[in-house]
Amino acid sequence: MSDARAAAEFAVRIETPRRDARGAIDPAASLEMFRRVGDDLIDRWDGRTLLRTHTIGTRTIAYACAFASDHHGLTINVTIEDVRQREAIEDAVRTMFVTPGAEFIALVQSDRVIGVIAAAHPGVRSVRQSNLLHALIRCISAQQVNLRWAATCRRRLAGSFGREHRLGEHRVYSLDAARLAALEPAAIRALQFTTRKAEYIINVARALAGGELTIAALAAMSDDEVIARLTAIRGVGLWTAEWILARTLGRPRVVAGDLGVRKAIGLAYCGGAMPAAGEVHRLTAAWGAAAATAQAMLLHALAEKTLPPGRMAANAPQLRPR
Repeated sequence: MSDARAAAEFAVRIETPRRDARGAIDPAASLEMFRRVGDDLIDRWDGRTLLRTHTIGTRTIAYACAFASDHHGLTINVTIEDVRQREAIEDAVRTMFVTPGAEFIALVQSDRVIGVIAAAHPGVRSVRQSNLLHALIRCISAQQVNLRWAATCRRRLAGSFGREHRLGEHRVYSLDAARLAALEPAAIRALQFTTRKAEYIINVARALAGGELTIAALAAMSDDEVIARLTAIRGVGLWTAEWILARTLGRPRVVAGDLGVRKAIGLAYCGGAMPAAGEVHRLTAAWGAAAATAQAMLLHALAEKTLPPGRMAANAPQLRPR
């Protein structure tokens, strides 16, 4: 490796805002979503080191993050495989966690359900997925199957068609849009994806390979415009588009049609009754700009089986009878 392409190490510091009485970011709890469903070789978290890749133009760069928290903030020690890409990777790392503003502190005080969850899991944050191809494939693979099986299928995809990146003793894989776009559906179907999912993966890969779809372009659009742009691709529905809004663009979007979100809202607010998507929107309307953090905390509490009992708070919204 030439000096120009030598690996580099640097630290990113994220200070805890003085107004954030709930403490600094808890990276381990926030990232546990990746380990909980199984290692897909793409977003790799072993409890100590996070391994990911980020696409910059036509290049994909791997990076590793190790975390050290204190009462005043979070230090992220980063290793990247190409020193020339430090600025772009530093930006991706710095914005990895969606940090709550004053709206979240107000929500904690006004909504006792969120207050209880925030006290139990104070540092949980929504984790942004800045590799758009990976984020879309993550959603497509998880359509109508359990998340563990989806991770198994992504692992097979990465192992069969991905590129391996090495950072010291660590390795992580990236998927290339042009390579996937050139495949026949049968090649992906052989990995135990359904035929339709294989076609959908190729469809999104073609959109990205042709330069028609970029994070920068989506970031300049309104939520409705993002949804319209993404759902124009065969295989991308509202559910996928909303997760891209929430986890790639970091927007305060509640994914009301998601089964996990509906279950968590039902347990926390509705005495266990499963709300429809429309009811989820109504029940979470007060989350406002704090929706990303509230949603991440609720899903984490669901996985950890620490959701408070439904209707525990006098101010908790009620499920309308059908």
